[in-house]
Amino acid sequence: MNWVNIVVPIVTLLAGAVGGFFVGVFYLRKQLEKMQNDPEMIQKMAKQMGYNLNKQQMQKAQHMMKNQRMPRK
Repeated sequence: MNWVNIVVPIVTLLAGAVGGFFVGVFYLRKQLEKMQNDPEMIQKMAKQMGYNLNKQQMQKAQHMMKNQRMPRK
């Protein structure tokens, strides 16, 4: 009965970590897909990173994001 008190928390931790990873990847992909179609989100992200994009840079960023393929499992 003592081994159950050790094994169950470890299995639960591993299952939570794996599940959290896949939920995080799914959420990140959805955010990137939304960002491809919304230039305001790209501008906001750039400002958070300390960059101020002009019109030409914004078009280049959008073009790069649209051409980039996200690998699917």
